Amino acid sequence: MSLIRPFAALRPAPGRAQEVIAPPYDVLNTEEARALASGRPWSFLHISKPEIDLPPETDPYAPEVYAKAAENLKKMLDAGVLAQDDAPCYYAYRIVMGSHVQTGLVAAASVADYDVNRIRRHEFTRPDKEDDRVRQIEALNAQTGPVLLAYPHQPEVDALLAAAAQAQPDADATSEAGVRHTLWVIREAKTLARLTALFDAMPAIYIADGHHRSAAASRICAARKESNPKHTGNEAYNSFLSVIFPDHQMKILDYNRVIKDLNGLTEAEFLKRVAESFTIEDAAGPVSPAQPREFGLYMGGRWRRLHIHPGLVPADPVERLDVSLLQNHLIAPILGITDPRRDKRIDFVGGIRGLAELERRVDSGEMALAFALHPTRMEDLMAVADAGEVMPPKSTWFEPKLADGMASHVLD
Repeated sequence: MSLIRPFAALRPAPGRAQEVIAPPYDVLNTEEARALASGRPWSFLHISKPEIDLPPETDPYAPEVYAKAAENLKKMLDAGVLAQDDAPCYYAYRIVMGSHVQTGLVAAASVADYDVNRIRRHEFTRPDKEDDRVRQIEALNAQTGPVLLAYPHQPEVDALLAAAAQAQPDADATSEAGVRHTLWVIREAKTLARLTALFDAMPAIYIADGHHRSAAASRICAARKESNPKHTGNEAYNSFLSVIFPDHQMKILDYNRVIKDLNGLTEAEFLKRVAESFTIEDAAGPVSPAQPREFGLYMGGRWRRLHIHPGLVPADPVERLDVSLLQNHLIAPILGITDPRRDKRIDFVGGIRGLAELERRVDSGEMALAFALHPTRMEDLMAVADAGEVMPPKSTWFEPKLADGMASHVLD
């Protein structure tokens, strides 16, 4: 089986995309989803967050939630809001956020290549989150949440997608946040075959976001293969819904840290300890690190710029990440937070919120200090994945996000 293949997408009928598109299921809580879907009967949130259509006390993982998702999907199909293409296609998908533009390919990616790590991952998954995605996919018999992937530099793929995006779009919608999502159907047999061949020549592609969705697809494929005596490898369940962007167009924002206290230290004692591993410079204003190994520290109403001592930067692709350097040389040894996944004294602030949010959290007294980080680079993420290692928690914040509802993958 090829690394990727065309598929017949289930997508908004002409002129309906604006009514349908929704943020990814995992960036909203139930209350936020309910508010956003209010007055929007065809919002994809009725499928991706179906508990919004059930009593407020409903457990979002209860069987009736997944059944409601299937019921809502059927309603949208019966009403002609969603329709499935009649032949396998690829799709060019462009996202525009302010001045940032990225154009990728919607495709069905190979579960077999995921299983052998040719589709490379960089995060651990949680069984409970996998279980949720498995139940959702099985209830719908479709994958509705695309996995965000990156492909390494391939100018011909970039050119083919750019050419496809010259045509009149087949779907065009703008999110509440002002992000534009545009889709073009690629039907020409020669282009389909060339895109497939170009991806087959790649040694690997990389998961940026969607580790639980891809893991769930692998589990469903294994189960259906086991129960299908006529399994051929060509069934739809052998692949998973993906949107694959060129690595050089991917945008990773900073993922910053706020800490509740100084671990019993005075400010002077804390800075003295920090100076053992970092140079410290006073800054006139907010510090947005301009390069790796540089950090902003906000404490006591003042910004400082930190640079880690060069001799402390190792060669290991995980340990040399800025998030690791800050954790291993400051947050753990000085502030005593050794398990950032579970420790309640630390919180994480996505760069989309800006440095003002760090100042607000500290100035309010909720937090004692904040750290601004340089964004993790795509080449660092890919190096970690190539080494078969795992990124530390809260290492990457990808923006812009994909929209749910632009294309779904039916498993029949």
